[in-house]
Amino acid sequence: MAYAALSSLMYTLEQLFKPNQYFVCPSYTQQHVQSLYQNLSALQLFLDNTTTKDIETLKVVEKRIRNVVYEAEEKVDSSLRYIIILLADLTEMREETCKFFEEELVKVEKDVDSLRKEVVQIESNENGSKSAELATTPSSPEKRTIEENSIVGMEDDFNIILDRLTAQIDELTVIPIFGMGGIGKTTLARKAYNDSYIRSRFDKHAWVTISEKFNQRQMLLEVASAITGSNQERSNDQLMEIVYRGLKGRRFLIVIDDIWSTEAWDQMQRIFPNDDNKSRILLTTRLKYVADYVNCPDFPPHSKSFLSLEDSWNLFTEKIFKKDPCPPLLEETGKHIVTQCRGLPLSVVVVAGLLGKMDPTHDNWKKVEENLNSFFGTVSERCQSILSLSYNYLPQYLKACFLYVGGFPEDREINVSKLIRLWIAEQFVKARNNKRLEVVAEEYLEELIDRSLILTGKQRANGRIETCKIHDLFRQLCLSEVHTENIMYYMNGNVLVSLLEVIHDQRRVIDLRKHEEKQVYINDITSITRTFISMQSLDLDSPDVICSIVSQFNLLKVLDVLSVWYDFSSVIPELVHLRYVAARIEGGLSLAKSRNLQTIILVGFEQTELVHPLDIWRMTEIRHLDIEWPLYISNPLEAENNSVGEQPFFLNNLHTLTLQFSPFSAEIIRRTPNLKKLKMCEISDYPSIPDSLILLEELETLKIEVNSIDPSIFSGAVFPPNLKKLTLSNTKIPWEVMNLLSNLPNLEVLKGYYAFSGTDWTLNEDVVFRKLKHLLIRSKDLQRWEAAGSDNFPMLEKLILNWLFELEEIPESIGDIMTLKLIQIVDCSSAVENSAKRIRKEQQSFGNYELQVQITAMNRETVKVPLVGRVTEVFCRDSMLLTHALMGFGKDPSMQSAVHWL
Repeated sequence: MAYAALSSLMYTLEQLFKPNQYFVCPSYTQQHVQSLYQNLSALQLFLDNTTTKDIETLKVVEKRIRNVVYEAEEKVDSSLRYIIILLADLTEMREETCKFFEEELVKVEKDVDSLRKEVVQIESNENGSKSAELATTPSSPEKRTIEENSIVGMEDDFNIILDRLTAQIDELTVIPIFGMGGIGKTTLARKAYNDSYIRSRFDKHAWVTISEKFNQRQMLLEVASAITGSNQERSNDQLMEIVYRGLKGRRFLIVIDDIWSTEAWDQMQRIFPNDDNKSRILLTTRLKYVADYVNCPDFPPHSKSFLSLEDSWNLFTEKIFKKDPCPPLLEETGKHIVTQCRGLPLSVVVVAGLLGKMDPTHDNWKKVEENLNSFFGTVSERCQSILSLSYNYLPQYLKACFLYVGGFPEDREINVSKLIRLWIAEQFVKARNNKRLEVVAEEYLEELIDRSLILTGKQRANGRIETCKIHDLFRQLCLSEVHTENIMYYMNGNVLVSLLEVIHDQRRVIDLRKHEEKQVYINDITSITRTFISMQSLDLDSPDVICSIVSQFNLLKVLDVLSVWYDFSSVIPELVHLRYVAARIEGGLSLAKSRNLQTIILVGFEQTELVHPLDIWRMTEIRHLDIEWPLYISNPLEAENNSVGEQPFFLNNLHTLTLQFSPFSAEIIRRTPNLKKLKMCEISDYPSIPDSLILLEELETLKIEVNSIDPSIFSGAVFPPNLKKLTLSNTKIPWEVMNLLSNLPNLEVLKGYYAFSGTDWTLNEDVVFRKLKHLLIRSKDLQRWEAAGSDNFPMLEKLILNWLFELEEIPESIGDIMTLKLIQIVDCSSAVENSAKRIRKEQQSFGNYELQVQITAMNRETVKVPLVGRVTEVFCRDSMLLTHALMGFGKDPSMQSAVHWL
């Protein structure tokens, strides 16, 4: 986390360069700030560019950097807080406080400069020994203690690899297999390599293991030995010639196991001749971008997936009982234990090995089941030598992001939008190529996914990732790493603790516990904590305890206590360094001292007649704003009138905004020109909205929720042309006006909840939704739907119809849409259900077996629709619950799980 520590302090200093900070950082202090910033940049550049292979040495250097920077940040933050708090009340002490800040800066400047000189010396020593290191470092890793040759559960994977190895393609073909560590890539490759039929098809065979430390000479020696049987000492050029000549004109099979870089492949591929004789190279890697790089156009990289529970169980029983069946008395307990492996073959084999050392009795296995956390701690330790390579090989900018994911509760899917906001607030995300930080953060996430460290969860209607998750073993790796480095603390379990003892020296605290009042008590806290996140709904008789704790974290930068049902309005204004806040409030509050806020999520307890304006117009860093009753965004014109001499207020960094009950929505929209996502709920100045809305050229996602609105507002060119996702609720726009939405050239997702009114919806041939992929319609009065043909929706992939009780049928031409994958019917009339079935049947008669139909009907337990030889069963819950879940209302997870299958 040294890299993240540097980024955080550099961000604080960057804010001091801004013109409006002159009262904190006068000109005579600027030179010290500039010097400190340059030294920090040099340290970060060192971490970015370091090429040392000595992980332990690097960790020592990182720890040294982190500790010095943490100490520096504490001095800077403490001084700045003192200035901000004091100058808000006692402006006459400005000169004295700024002088104190300068003195602290000088101390910090000297410490960091001394550290920079140490690092320069380390870098010099490293460069001097690099050539010797490359000459002596072996290519292959130490022999792994966990070997596995069974392909139980991998039969389909094995057959795919065999088909590719024996395909009638003459040219040299590379067949990559990728997936996370321990998922069975090497096992699969070994099984194919040793298969007698496969070996008989090739004249020459070689297996070389690369690992993360690529050594060209070691690789050449291994391949040359396998091809020629000779171990004579030769130069690299001679070895390359020997290998090339030995393979020339012969059909060969080379397995390159555990390759970690495209550079390694570039150096290797030159020694393999392409004689158009069906030679093959089978390659395994943890990195998707490497698999994509070496891939041949004939076959996509093969992604090795997790085992099903059934396959995990079969592998487990084979390892313990060989060919004998598992005793029935052990089966239920055994399956529960194996479930915790989450389908990772490495974990299954280790569990089987540990249990295999015990007598297979019900009592022994029951003891393991009752102490799963302790048992799987041992499993995790056995697997770490393999899995930790993936973490150690990460670039510096991804390490903190990965460790952060481990802080989320076990087995919970993580909301990607929230994760990205937290990463940005923690300063883990650096700007690149003039891209928005949110875009860069998504690229970071994609990199972690491509490196097989993070798993994708649910996808949004537009295909983007909505949730992600982490395998339990990688989560244990995160917990182990942050504990060893003392950089983050996860409060878990139900033991009595003193928070002073636990978190007084912790930078980040993530609370995963389900509290009871007796489990938390406070001593005098002088904590350096910068992050406090509560992940669980706190069942406290006195939630003010948590509020009191937070109030003593004076230097806090990230606060997420949305799960704590308590009013934090008295605490938040004093936390002047906040970048991220998510909390509940009961009344009004001022954020005048918190100029660095990037994310504001404030939720009221209940609606009251008394409302309070929130002035956010001097928060130039704000990126995400979501406030609920009793707060609303204040009038920007009034804020300007009260600020003599300042520039007009525009929030150019604001990208996500929720407007609720605001009387100044049109003016607010005009002042937020770079919005990407906008949600408007029950606002009073809708007539003036269109003129402002059309100005949002960057807007991609728009959601409007109202109880009533004049449909004529939407009759013209209201929506900005870049809009990709539109959700309308209760707008009651006539169907003929709805057709005008087809003029939006980039619209991909359209959801309407009672958004359109009228009994007839007619789509003539001129109405073409050119890019629409996802369409959801809910309407109580639609009776007849006529379409000119499949050309009305040429790109549609998913059609969702719900609560259409009056609709007579779905146009048959919908089934002719070549891209359509799913028709989903939720609580509609039997006529609509039968219509969907007819479309499916007709498409199957044409040979289209890709189209799926899912039918969910309220007050009927299950509707079964045959789908190419199988049955889809959808179980239902209360209709009102489903209504709220489908519309995305509320924050109750149980509501969202009701439509998990959507």
